[in-house]
Amino acid sequence: MNRSDLFQLTSLLLTYPDEELLAAGDELRAAAAGVDELERFVQWLLTGTRTEVQRHYVQTFDLRRRSGLYLTYYLHGDTRKRGMALLMLKQRYRAHGLHLADGELPDLLPIVLEFAATVGPGAGEAPLRQHRQGIELLRAALHDARTPYALILDVICAVLPQLTGEDLAALTALASDGPPVETVGLDAVGLGPDLSPYPACGNAEVSR
Repeated sequence: MNRSDLFQLTSLLLTYPDEELLAAGDELRAAAAGVDELERFVQWLLTGTRTEVQRHYVQTFDLRRRSGLYLTYYLHGDTRKRGMALLMLKQRYRAHGLHLADGELPDLLPIVLEFAATVGPGAGEAPLRQHRQGIELLRAALHDARTPYALILDVICAVLPQLTGEDLAALTALASDGPPVETVGLDAVGLGPDLSPYPACGNAEVSR
């Protein structure tokens, strides 16, 4: 599977499992063929009932702050820096002809993956590299939650650049302290996921 197809498929699999997605079982199985983690995830996705997998998605991504799909939150929390990061992402997309639907935030991981698939290496994958730490924190949180969605993040991390020692130090601090807090009225963030059981992966071969 080439990088563009991988990012396109993982983008799709990280969207809400609506009726249209679940009805495309044969196409999803064919697209995931050859990548063990994605084959296993698709099998899980298509085995449960629609109600079960939709409830699981909401509980995983919408009700748990530590495993949200909005990448700028991991680095900036709800601060003014996050607003600037969102604006820069939106401008990057616009420069390459990608326009978001009303209400869509540009840091939503499926959108970031779609951009990488559409534009390709270099400029297209730059937001993924920029938010590598947030993606790794999300991956660890999904493993903590023992959700099959962790399989998708394993595949994404496997093709991203290897984490540096500086990245690992920053990850440890973010996992311990949580994202920055500036805006009043927020819930307590608490400690991030324990990263120690999940060695960072990078530059692994994806094609099977």
